[in-house]
Amino acid sequence: MKKEDTGPVLKGAEVQRGGELTPDAMALINRQTLRELSADEVFTFRVAAAGNEVDRDLERFTDKSLDDMAALFVGRTVISDHKWASAGQVARVYAASVEAEAGSVRRLVLSCYLPKTDATRPVIEAIEAGILREVSVGVSVKSFGCSICHKDYLGPDCAHLRGCKYEGHVCHVELDGISDAYELSFVAVPAQPKAGVIKRYDSKEGDGCAADDPDAIKRSVLQLARARLEMEKNRF
Repeated sequence: MKKEDTGPVLKGAEVQRGGELTPDAMALINRQTLRELSADEVFTFRVAAAGNEVDRDLERFTDKSLDDMAALFVGRTVISDHKWASAGQVARVYAASVEAEAGSVRRLVLSCYLPKTDATRPVIEAIEAGILREVSVGVSVKSFGCSICHKDYLGPDCAHLRGCKYEGHVCHVELDGISDAYELSFVAVPAQPKAGVIKRYDSKEGDGCAADDPDAIKRSVLQLARARLEMEKNRF
C-alpha cells in the first residue's frame, strides 16, 4: 500500500519577540495588505516553528521539508485552536526562512504581523505578557520514511518501530514531501511543549517494540482515518 497523502501533521512551536521593523520588512508586510501600512500600525512576532532534529516523538523534518515549508508558509493565516473560520483569524505570516543554529541544526522561523487596533489590543497584550505563546503549525506531509530501511514507515514493507534499536541505531521517522502548509495556530494547551509533536495520527506503535505485531498496519490506517476526520471537524 502506497500512501499518497497522510493528512495534516501538527507541530509545536515557540513564539518569540519580533525584530526591528526595517523598510525591507515593511515591504514584505505590505505585499499582504490592500492598503500600505506604516511601521507604527503593526505589531510583529516570530515563531520558531520546526527544526531538523529528531524530536521527543522520534520524528524529524528533513532539510528539504524545512525549505519547502519556508516557501509555503508566506501569506498563511494565524488562527486560534486550529478552527478554520475567518472570525478566528489573528495575524498573518509575512516572511519565512530557515536559520542555521549550532552544528547541523536548522530551524524554520516564521515572521507574523497584525494591525494595531482596538480590536487586536487584547491579542497583542496577551502575546507580550506571555499568555499567548503556545503555537502549533499544520502541514500536509506525504512521506513518512523509516530511518532504518528508508521505506514507507506506515507501509507494509517496513517492519521497524520507532524508538527501537536496530544494529545500534534507534529508529525514527523522516518527515518529507511537504505538499501544503495550512495555518499557524495559537493553542491553549498543546499536547507536547515547544518542539514536541502534536499529531492526529499514531502510526504503528503498540506496547513496547513488538515488531512482529500482525495488526500494526491495521491500527495505523485506522489512526490516519481518525486524523482526517478530526481535521475536518476543526474546519467547521
